[in-house]
Amino acid sequence: MRVVLCDDNLILDEALAPALTACGHQVVAITTSAAAGVAAVRAHQPDVYLLDPRACGDADGLAAVRAIRLRQPGTAVVILTSTADPSVAGEARRLGVAGFLSKDQNVAQIVRALDIVASGGTVFESGLPGYPRAAASQRSEPPYELTPRETEVLRRIVAGQGTGQMAHEMNIAASTLRTYVKNLLSKLGTHSRLQAAALASREGLVAELSA
Repeated sequence: MRVVLCDDNLILDEALAPALTACGHQVVAITTSAAAGVAAVRAHQPDVYLLDPRACGDADGLAAVRAIRLRQPGTAVVILTSTADPSVAGEARRLGVAGFLSKDQNVAQIVRALDIVASGGTVFESGLPGYPRAAASQRSEPPYELTPRETEVLRRIVAGQGTGQMAHEMNIAASTLRTYVKNLLSKLGTHSRLQAAALASREGLVAELSA
């Protein structure tokens, strides 16, 4: 995945860039202003534009989101921020951002979120201060009839665990674990673990299953 970073904290950008590269992503540009970020997106046409609108100035940051969604629809916008003004968060989602994450996430969690976005999913962290919980988390009944074991497997898939780790921690055979995964994917109507994780995020299942 090709990524453009935008944050006025250059130290953060320069720390995050090699971490993303080590995980297989390509950081094509590091920028420290909204205008520079938009220019980099136009020049490189990345898969993802990762920015903090507050660091760039809320108005400029949202203007950048608006410009990219209008002119570069093939680039997904993911916001990575330390705080969230409800009005800024609401406007960002209205503009069609693919993700809204807190800066207290570790690199593995950020990479996992980018993978979900790359697969066509969305990632919205309902725990962010001032950010409204997704409507999906307000359902009175679960949308999918999963067994307790399938529920645990889904949690672990979203957390990025592989077959070996899941089987070991759940104290079951790998073949049994694969059966759980097969049944889970069938019930969710997905064809891969990545799609299942994306659906869980998009539909608010992660919050529901963690409750």
